[in-house]
Amino acid sequence: MEAKADLVDDQGIHLKALEAEETPPLLETTKSELFKAVGVTQLPELIMAIDHETRFSWRLLGRAPVTEAELLLVYAALLAHGTELNAASVALMIPGLTEQAIADAMRLLEDEGPLREANELVVQFLHRHEVVKMWGEGTLASSDAMSLEASRYLWNARVDPRRRTYAIGIYSHVLDQWGIIYDQPLVLHQRQAGAAIEGVVRQTAAANVERLAVDTHGYTDFGMAIGKLLGLDLCPRLSHLRDRRLHVPRRLSVPAVLAPVVEPDVSLSQVEAGWDQLIRVAASIEGGWTSAVLALTRFGAASRADPIHKAGSALGKLLRTLFLCDFMSHEVFRREVLRILNHGESVHTLQRAIHFGSIAAARGRRREELVAISGSLTLLANVVMAWITQRIQQVLDEWHHAGIRRVEPEILRHIAPVHVQDINFRGVMQFPLARYRGRLIPAMSSRERQGTNGDVPQ
Repeated sequence: MEAKADLVDDQGIHLKALEAEETPPLLETTKSELFKAVGVTQLPELIMAIDHETRFSWRLLGRAPVTEAELLLVYAALLAHGTELNAASVALMIPGLTEQAIADAMRLLEDEGPLREANELVVQFLHRHEVVKMWGEGTLASSDAMSLEASRYLWNARVDPRRRTYAIGIYSHVLDQWGIIYDQPLVLHQRQAGAAIEGVVRQTAAANVERLAVDTHGYTDFGMAIGKLLGLDLCPRLSHLRDRRLHVPRRLSVPAVLAPVVEPDVSLSQVEAGWDQLIRVAASIEGGWTSAVLALTRFGAASRADPIHKAGSALGKLLRTLFLCDFMSHEVFRREVLRILNHGESVHTLQRAIHFGSIAAARGRRREELVAISGSLTLLANVVMAWITQRIQQVLDEWHHAGIRRVEPEILRHIAPVHVQDINFRGVMQFPLARYRGRLIPAMSSRERQGTNGDVPQ
């Protein structure tokens, strides 16, 4: 790390705030024209357009729907779980469906596997568009928790210190090319390093996530070591940076200018003594024998005397020191970490537009319900981002082929698929079944063709 007089002194580490990045002069004009061309849409049309491309409803149902009512029930259950609405409210918004039928369909979504597969289909469709290459390389992601307001009578609800309300946590992993690649419900006020690592290890929507940006809650020294052993670099935005220290092996000589912030307290012998067991922990996580959440809870602060914890923490301190050297000395790297963390905040804003109410006391009591709420909200957010991405690509292609204009990559880099001002998320839900029936309900189309030919169905 390059030593600077205004970076390190006797008081600790001082890092100047980054200057605001200059934006292209035509950005606002281009963004306005682009989203005007993207157009206004209703949520039901948006859902069916992406379902037409991915058939995610087939994964949720486990087969192709046979009737229109069956397809509508899948959408109704998704809305009942992914928004603040309940089965009765959704029944009023979708004519022809009963509250009991929607409640039965909601239980279908409590199976975690189909929701994961449906989300993967939508994210992979999003990433097939050429424009996503302007947003990132697909190797960097961020993870953070979003609090969903909940009844104080839920046993797993905790007070969110920022919003001052009882809430349930939804922990999401967002790729630099956009799209939520993994989600999981959690209880607030807990260390999230295990959840951060778990999401990268278990996700299958992105090919290879090499770096994961997290905040202070998503980081521990032990977690940084486990992440590295699993092929992942945790990139934490640490609070109280002035009080942080650079940890190096004992008896290592350091430059005098860095001496005030260096702690030569890392024992390499501890790393060597617990190395084999530390590798076994990482292998157990990678092989699915245990979860990263459980492993990092087991080797938390209460396990400081354990040789595995000592080895992992010592290795994690060394990795944190290397990261801080890069974070403080390379402005481009620091901007990249902060930018991808802002991606996560933008996705949270989108999710709050979809789910802006509170989880009632009658819901969220079981983990299966929380998984359905988290997965459904994630799927709806991914569907919105996929639709906007598809429309952006279509508009860009139309402009290019017509010779109207060519949008430069440095402008596209600042345009994100989280623009929700032109999407109506509320009101009576009129699904355009006639437009998409042929692909989504093939059995019904087959019966119609037989009727046209004069055949009598068996």
